[in-house]
Amino acid sequence: MSVLDAPVGGAAPAAPTTRLTPVFVRLKLTLLRNGLRQSAGRRAAFIASLVVTLLLAAGQVLGLVLLRGHEHAGALVVLLTGVVALGWAVLPLFFPSGDDTLDPTRLVMLPLRPRPLVRALLVSSLVGIGPLFTLCLVLGSVLALAHGAAGVVFAVLAVPLTLLLCVALSRAVATANVRLLNSRKGRDLAVLSGLVIAVGIQFVNFGAQRLGRAGGLSALEPAADVVRWLPGASAVAAVDAASQGAYGAAVAQTLITGAALGALLWLWRQSLVKLMTSPDGSTLAAAEPERKESGRSGLSALLPEGRTATVAMRSLRYVARDPKTKAAWVTALAIGLIVPVLNALQGAGSVYFACFAAGMLGMQMYNQFGQDTSAFWMVALTISSTRDAYVELRARALALLLITLPYTLLVCVVTAAVLGAWRSLPGVLGLSLALLGAMLATGAVASALFPYSIPQDGAFKNVVPGQGGLAWISILGGMAASAVLTAPVIALVVWLHVSDRQDALWLVVPIGVAYGTALGWAGLRVAAPRTANRLPEILAAVSKG
Repeated sequence: MSVLDAPVGGAAPAAPTTRLTPVFVRLKLTLLRNGLRQSAGRRAAFIASLVVTLLLAAGQVLGLVLLRGHEHAGALVVLLTGVVALGWAVLPLFFPSGDDTLDPTRLVMLPLRPRPLVRALLVSSLVGIGPLFTLCLVLGSVLALAHGAAGVVFAVLAVPLTLLLCVALSRAVATANVRLLNSRKGRDLAVLSGLVIAVGIQFVNFGAQRLGRAGGLSALEPAADVVRWLPGASAVAAVDAASQGAYGAAVAQTLITGAALGALLWLWRQSLVKLMTSPDGSTLAAAEPERKESGRSGLSALLPEGRTATVAMRSLRYVARDPKTKAAWVTALAIGLIVPVLNALQGAGSVYFACFAAGMLGMQMYNQFGQDTSAFWMVALTISSTRDAYVELRARALALLLITLPYTLLVCVVTAAVLGAWRSLPGVLGLSLALLGAMLATGAVASALFPYSIPQDGAFKNVVPGQGGLAWISILGGMAASAVLTAPVIALVVWLHVSDRQDALWLVVPIGVAYGTALGWAGLRVAAPRTANRLPEILAAVSKG
């Protein structure tokens, strides 16, 4: 436990902290340098990141300077700064290991006082690629907005205030959640970071298209009028206000940022004191009584007894607990809904884009044994015949259908509602169900023929080195085969539309259900003997991670 307050009784006095800040700066630089010495790959990644960041920063500064004098430059700059500040607040939750050189939990045993510790950590946090990029962006923002002596004065205040606010916001959020981020739930958040990026790109694309149709930067003014009074962007907005002669508003907006920075530093200090003086929950004895479960309850009671219920519940627990499986499912669910709905909202989409959800969810059937990793040996011990392999695959497919069937129906209905294309709803629903059955079939076969290992140590690695070809063959080959298998239903839907017989589209629903069921059953039958005969090969393939 660190000495965060004045020494009591005979306790040893705290170590001098007058030169704590330069020590922390040198510490971070040393740790960064030593980390780069570990491997050539890490050095190459760091250099590439630095070069890309500098190029992006230079391009942003140039673009912002070119906006100087534009009527609506203030709206764009204010919103851009607000988005960057929001990123500083959110990214620590998804990239907890992005900067582990200043983890406060490593300083618990040192006799450090909270105030100089906060100051040292804040200054040390300014060393890095992220702060450099933010500095360039803020500098370009004030260059685009500053006019006259008053604008320059407020610009000089805005640059350090905004940069310090962003860094303090990031550190305060990370410190307040450090124990969460070091737990299994925190690792789950890191794995889900790819989903955040993918969803963010979709919304940025949607916003850019809407902005283009709305007539340019003037459409940003209503949102900018709100964001300019929020701490993340208010200091930059003060430069715009001062340049236009609104000195009262400029002073108020600068004070908002200053007050927010002070509040963040105080909250950060309180979080550090609590973190470094309170016991860790992992050191406390578990007080909860042991829970004894007997019999079948909940969802398992609705499933067929025997191997089917056991395997299906195990697969569903993978979805809820395994970080990689959870990330894949959440990404599929989110992208499967976002793509058709955003296209529908843009007015250029088709109701049949809802089939994208069935495709994304059906991909979860691929590489079923890879999620077991080396623990697949326990599954292999229970498979002694083709029948056992068939029941195993069927139960895994059943667990997948428990999620995909209602979700596919939801996406189809929502897309049809947004477009008002209710007459086409039976067609897209039947086609989606047929596609889902085809992907279950090809996924089962691909799981038996092309299994690969999923590494558990990296948040962004889904295939171990050397097995990338297997993964591509499994996924791309299966998707192509699924499209071919679904061709009869696709042809039926196209013929009904071309022949203007949309009133008969309701026939596609039972046809899609029957056809998809038949395809799924056939795929399981084909995959079962191959699974039973290739158990050693499958175990070797999925145990490399």
